[in-house]
Amino acid sequence: MLTTNPSVPIYLHSEPIDMRKSFDGLFGIIKGDLNRDVRDGGLFMFLNNRRNRIKILYWDTDGIAIWMKRLEEGCFQRPLRCADGKHVIITHAELQCILSGVDLSSVRKRKRYVPPSTSVA
Repeated sequence: MLTTNPSVPIYLHSEPIDMRKSFDGLFGIIKGDLNRDVRDGGLFMFLNNRRNRIKILYWDTDGIAIWMKRLEEGCFQRPLRCADGKHVIITHAELQCILSGVDLSSVRKRKRYVPPSTSVA
């Protein structure tokens, strides 16, 4: 199982990709489609067309790393919302649900306290 830092943003590319792409190909998609740089931090997720393979590209202090998983049966769920047509920002809880096979449409988040925003005048 992949462990992640909750303070790191997770970007899911909205279009399926060719899983033959590796470091440079995925880096190019991040740069061109998402207008981001993997070296600035964050996890960048990619799914193939059949959604049975997932790759996560991230900066690992001194180089780019790829984490990959292939399902033997079933598929990963892709969240439906899309911020700009190119990517979706997901939470760490959603990432764990996606990797574990939990149906995101059946999950409801319970109400939690949110401190009021403080505005400095």
